[in-house]
Amino acid sequence: MKYTVTIGKRAVKGITKLPVRERLVFESLLRDLEQSGPVQPGYSHYSKLGNGRYHCHLSYHWVACWYMKDGTISVEVYYVGSRESAPY
Repeated sequence: MKYTVTIGKRAVKGITKLPVRERLVFESLLRDLEQSGPVQPGYSHYSKLGNGRYHCHLSYHWVACWYMKDGTISVEVYYVGSRESAPY
């Protein structure tokens, strides 16, 4: 099953600040979210945050957060940025 992945405004802003290496990891994460959905245990420090929300580290300083909309096959990435400012 293929999932629909969208990227929120805040995440788009954060993506522009990512270093090249972390941007490549993020692109890989997007492909994996589209192919297999929100559960991605293969990524560094992946965890479920509750209420259908998840996060993982792209590197030590950078994270991505996403959630799955209830009853759908839609996943939205709502934050990409420094782990110090992450909304969890």
